[in-house]
Amino acid sequence: MDKLSIPAGQNLAHAYIMASPNEEQRNAAAARLAAAMLCESADAARPCGRCAACRKSLQGIHPDIIYTGPGTDGQGRKKREITVDAVRAITADALIVPNEAARKVYVIQDADVMNAQAQNALLKLLEEPPERVSFVLCAGSASRLLPTVRSRCELLRVNADAAESEEASADAKVLLGKLFSGSECELAEWCLTNDGMDNRRCEAMLRAAREQLADLLPRSRDRAACVRADALLARCAEYLSVNVSAKSVLGLIAVDGIEK
Repeated sequence: MDKLSIPAGQNLAHAYIMASPNEEQRNAAAARLAAAMLCESADAARPCGRCAACRKSLQGIHPDIIYTGPGTDGQGRKKREITVDAVRAITADALIVPNEAARKVYVIQDADVMNAQAQNALLKLLEEPPERVSFVLCAGSASRLLPTVRSRCELLRVNADAAESEEASADAKVLLGKLFSGSECELAEWCLTNDGMDNRRCEAMLRAAREQLADLLPRSRDRAACVRADALLARCAEYLSVNVSAKSVLGLIAVDGIEK
């Protein structure tokens, strides 16, 4: 993915999530995607690396690729979150026409540390983007973004095997099946059967389940159920992050997973 290349003639979406646990790799892939969005080549894979736009983009000096992120504090340390003010600044700047290219590209690094207010503000921008504006959201884990935000973006993964194992994907598929089965007994039995799962596997399962929910959301007939399930899984992931056991988390899913 760090050598990302878009085939000639392939259309690009207006918003992407570039997900990888490796910050350097996801930022490098995002930079190439931004360059591809501005590439002037009509008959070659993008970014072609030869046109003026590509040369500037890949050197990090194109005026129509705008990088933003959490910033640093007075001591040079990365801030813990991206606030709504940063998104408002993007919204205001997006109304200004591009300097050179046909569009502007906003690359939001560490987008998954946006607080809820910032993500909701970004959602409005993703739903009704100004003309000639595109977005690339870099994230350590796409599951930390609101499902509504994820549903407005195309998800690309860097080193997908590292981000989501086959085991986690399979676990997540079964878990979601039980959550949407409508059967409290079936869900409880599955949670009880798997209550010996370790925290690492449980965390990976929850992350994969939330990403699968994001893929499901745009075509689901019951969006409210998807959002409710995502909120429950997010709460469970938060508990795991403070060393609550996987057994307790699965117990919570068994109790709250099916709407009473």
